[in-house]
Amino acid sequence: MALPKVGSIGEYIRDQRQQAKISLRQLAAAAGVSNPYLSQIERGLRKPSAEILNQIAKGLRISSQALYVQAGLIEDREPPSDVITAIRADANLSERQRQVLIDIYESFLKERRAEDEQTSQNARPRHDSDTDDEPLPEEFLAALEPYAATSRNGNVTQETKEG
Repeated sequence: MALPKVGSIGEYIRDQRQQAKISLRQLAAAAGVSNPYLSQIERGLRKPSAEILNQIAKGLRISSQALYVQAGLIEDREPPSDVITAIRADANLSERQRQVLIDIYESFLKERRAEDEQTSQNARPRHDSDTDDEPLPEEFLAALEPYAATSRNGNVTQETKEG
């Protein structure tokens, strides 16, 4: 489910500001724009630049990408995940709460991708042979002790129990 469509970027900014319980003056000060200019944006009389949208997003503490999409500056390219779709569909959350949850979720995904990339860079190629030259760490040997016997070089070989 997509974000609720509003008539213009100005209406979207006003809606976000009201949900955040921020006055026009407070947002103008936080965004570094004049009161009349922000009022004109909200009323649809002015079309803000990407830089101004970024400042407004910071003032609202929402994703600047969300404003860019609403303003038609960029397309929302990635299809939302099921989690994001569920967050956006939850009528019990305000728009601000939804955006905060989405931002947190996306930061977790970004962190996970960075971890996966780091892991793949540190990964060693696996040997196809049954015997590696490196012995297993002590904690693995201790855990495997009831099931395996250690050879002289520290490698573990499987023991079979006849019964």
